Amino acid sequence: MRAIILILILLIVAAIAAIATGFLDIDQTQPAEVPRVTTTENGIQAQGGQPPAFDVETGKIEVGTREATVPVPDIRVNPADGRQQPAQGAQPGTQPGPQPAPPPASSVPTTNATQQ
Repeated sequence: MRAIILILILLIVAAIAAIATGFLDIDQTQPAEVPRVTTTENGIQAQGGQPPAFDVETGKIEVGTREATVPVPDIRVNPADGRQQPAQGAQPGTQPGPQPAPPPASSVPTTNATQQ
């Protein structure tokens, strides 16, 4: 029950925000009229009445793409021994930085399935 009330509150807040920002424009074009109710010997009769009419205009959201040039910073890593690695995306022919050490060998012996 609390979830339903929370959802309704969020919908009301979203509607208020849409109207306040001009994204949603609601104009009433026809007022409501209540039906005429009369009682007779045969019972109750209702005649006429009309619901209200509204003109609703909503904003537009356009999504598109464009090409852009974005500057990318150079990244330098200074290891603890003080040597400086070249920037990422360095010019060809420059010395690469130190390579990471290979993973340690496993202490579990491995067997080849074809040697049985």
